[in-house]
Amino acid sequence: MAVIRACAQCGQKNRVGAAHLADTGRCGACKAPLPPVSAPIDADPALFDEVAQTATVPVLVDFWASWCGPCRTAAPEVAKTAEAMAGSAVVLKVDTEKYPQLAQRYGVQGIPNFVVLKGGNVVQQQAGVVPAAVMQGWLR
Repeated sequence: MAVIRACAQCGQKNRVGAAHLADTGRCGACKAPLPPVSAPIDADPALFDEVAQTATVPVLVDFWASWCGPCRTAAPEVAKTAEAMAGSAVVLKVDTEKYPQLAQRYGVQGIPNFVVLKGGNVVQQQAGVVPAAVMQGWLR
């Protein structure tokens, strides 16, 4: 499974494999650099599993729901983390309303809930809003 990313230079849509989301690539059309992903990625179960298993960098997963006030409070901190850690980590967002099975897999009982995966294994899990600096610390 791949993520579609538009080239900032020419607008061409490029397929980037899950294992390469933290890498700098090249646009297939104009050959301009495609920088690492610097924003949270909305993940369905297939993309989640592929990123979790193939990422060569730590993965921060934000389990959230649209009705959750604290989740909306945490969202800008998650975005700051994705931007600050671009190239060093990948940030995924999992909507627990759409994909409750993923939340159940990780024992999520309260949201927002953050899980850090390295090599597909959980190395950190915490519920509740935390600042971007704390999230970045988990990923270092």
